[in-house]
Amino acid sequence: MFFWRMISRALRRQVSKRLMIAVTIMLGSCLTTSMLAVMLDVSDKVQAELGSVGANIQVLPQGASIVSEMYEADSTLNSGSLREDEVPNLKTIFWGHNIEDFAPFLDVTATSGDHEVPVVGTWFDHSMTTPTGEPVTTGIDNLRDWWEISGSWPNSDDQVMVGARLATQLGWQPGDTVRLTTANDDLEATISGVFRSGSDEDRQLFAPLATAQELAARPGEVGRIEVRAITTPNNELAERAARNPATLSIEEWETWYCTAYVSAIAYQIEEAMTNASAKAVRQVADTEGVILGKTQLIMSVVAIFAMVAAALGIANLVTASVMERSKEVGLMKALGARNKSIVGLILTETIIVALVGGVVGFGLGVGLAQLVGHLVFGSGIAIRPIVPPLMALVILLTVVVGCLPSMRYLLRLKPAQVLHGR
Repeated sequence: MFFWRMISRALRRQVSKRLMIAVTIMLGSCLTTSMLAVMLDVSDKVQAELGSVGANIQVLPQGASIVSEMYEADSTLNSGSLREDEVPNLKTIFWGHNIEDFAPFLDVTATSGDHEVPVVGTWFDHSMTTPTGEPVTTGIDNLRDWWEISGSWPNSDDQVMVGARLATQLGWQPGDTVRLTTANDDLEATISGVFRSGSDEDRQLFAPLATAQELAARPGEVGRIEVRAITTPNNELAERAARNPATLSIEEWETWYCTAYVSAIAYQIEEAMTNASAKAVRQVADTEGVILGKTQLIMSVVAIFAMVAAALGIANLVTASVMERSKEVGLMKALGARNKSIVGLILTETIIVALVGGVVGFGLGVGLAQLVGHLVFGSGIAIRPIVPPLMALVILLTVVVGCLPSMRYLLRLKPAQVLHGR
């Protein structure tokens, strides 16, 4: 009781210094909380932002995959095929819920008049039921959501979309009817829209998958599948597994298989499909990992510097406060108070003041995190349950570190010298 009475009296003195300690902790806590909250939630945000670059996994027939890897040839070469009826199996793998969008593709060259037209058959907005009974809607309207479209997406089997360069070359516009001819068939289709992608796709015509299969005389076949999945950034384990899963121990294999690494998802896709070779689209996968790693590093450094600055500020303020109270401390020592009791008194006072500033700073930090989320990602930041206890620990460590110089001063203080004014 006497100890807490002394704490109460001490807190009512040196109000300006107590206020400065609280403000110092508040500012450091505010910045650290916001950085920590954003850092823990940034993985999902980066995944969502990078989703606009398209698929991060490509599934090819094994023959086409080998040709592509060995000779860096076009993966669309006719080196086997995948089965269209197995495409829904993508949602049945262990990480099926992480697969956001996917679409099959089949390439065929047709003619229109005197011009060759590269035709790509695909799903635009396709609804289906997976083998597990789950309804799914997928297609390239999500995988290609960055396309600039004049007109609209196709909504029937006799409509197609044309790339901007091909449309300019052949003078096509939305609403025009085009005739596509191959050695196997001759079809008419209406152009529903002209798109601009900024890639070689601008020179292609996209048609319903059934149309391309009819033109190529390849019913039920697809040439490749593009998959967009939510993945965990790669680490050393994932890199080894991507090279050869057989080199992993049983424990490592289970960890890798049950983690949403892009290589683990690709491996499971190969298990679910016949004659399939699934590979990460390296540019996308690497971009996600690099951006996420650098973003988290920057936020960690900012948070660390914020609390280091707070600790330095507390060190100066507490040391100045203790020096002003040196006669009081000297008298306490002369009356028999032990060093650990005096250190506990000063430390408790500072922790109480710091907790007040920390609570206010935590609330402001949560608000700052939401502001950062809306400004950068266009959505709020989810505050993970680990953030409050972690911030409490950080504040406690900051106070202890900040009080070390004053503790050292207290331990070296001699009552006789202080009481005699020296």
